[in-house]
Amino acid sequence: MSESVDKDSKTEEATEKKIRDTIDKGKTPSSKETTILASFVAILVFAVFFAGDSINELGVFLSMFLEKPEAWPLDTERDVIELYSGVIMQIAKLLGVMMVLLVVAGIGSSVLQNMPQFVGERIRPQASRISLASGWKRLFGIQGFVEFLKSLGKLGFAMLVLVFTLGESHHRLLAGMMTPPAAFGLVIRDIAIDILVAIVFVMGLIAAIDFVWSRFHWRQELRMTRQEVKDEMKQSEGDPIVKGRLRSLARDRARRRMMTAVPRATLIIANPTHFSIALRYVREEDSAPMVLAKGQDLVALKIREIAAAHNIPVFEDVALARSMYKQVSVDSVIPAQFYQAVAELVRIVYGNKRKAN
Repeated sequence: MSESVDKDSKTEEATEKKIRDTIDKGKTPSSKETTILASFVAILVFAVFFAGDSINELGVFLSMFLEKPEAWPLDTERDVIELYSGVIMQIAKLLGVMMVLLVVAGIGSSVLQNMPQFVGERIRPQASRISLASGWKRLFGIQGFVEFLKSLGKLGFAMLVLVFTLGESHHRLLAGMMTPPAAFGLVIRDIAIDILVAIVFVMGLIAAIDFVWSRFHWRQELRMTRQEVKDEMKQSEGDPIVKGRLRSLARDRARRRMMTAVPRATLIIANPTHFSIALRYVREEDSAPMVLAKGQDLVALKIREIAAAHNIPVFEDVALARSMYKQVSVDSVIPAQFYQAVAELVRIVYGNKRKAN
């Protein structure tokens, strides 16, 4: 009951992150029927393009073996080994190419469905793989039921194909029995090709349906609850509380850095209490006045306090202080529209220094 409720609560499509993590773990959609179809296609290719010559060679070998048995003495152990080697070589010639085709077809079908990748997670021992409960769920769950229906369908189709093909071809089999072994082998090959063509056609339909179903079922299994989506977003973007704390720490560090820079300021522009901007300008070093610090309310008062401790002149100009506070940035030169107003203040500072000297 809880499992049903849990599945019903998974109303959201899987996020890109979950899909990417699932693929990284090696859990990709895979159609078994597509692999089986590729195997039958490989066998059909072998039967059409390669089996003819191999069957002729095997027929010639069998003719020599059956018509001239005296050519194959079995008096010694060496004779038995030679006969055994000859038979094995003929079978290897017949089946070697087919085995290569089957391997290529199996690898090709897997690569076309999903790009190959090494995933250590898939070979790590897991208790769920030997769990009776998990095995029961796999056998009698939706996926197990679908696999059972596919197996029944394939079995029924295979029986129909065999009955129909053999029923239509029994006269060809009877006629072939009266021909030389090589010719009879070709008759069997032609019948096998007819069977394989029918199997490949129907397996193509089954594989196409299974290919779509496997991806649909995979997506359904990856669906998420709304809480899972929220948790993932929180994890990827960061907890708001933690982010707020980090921003607060960053502001504190920036404020301390500004305060340590205030003693190097040339002048402070402020209104009586609300805003303070610390500027530095040295003719030999700077092309324009640089903003060392700025602050509002308590920070503004702290800037003025440090300025007083280091004998830095403070100019109170409400309009200029408000305007500059909104438009200037720390560790940047002042905008061009403030050049004239600040230049007047800088001249006053330098003039006072000359008088003091």
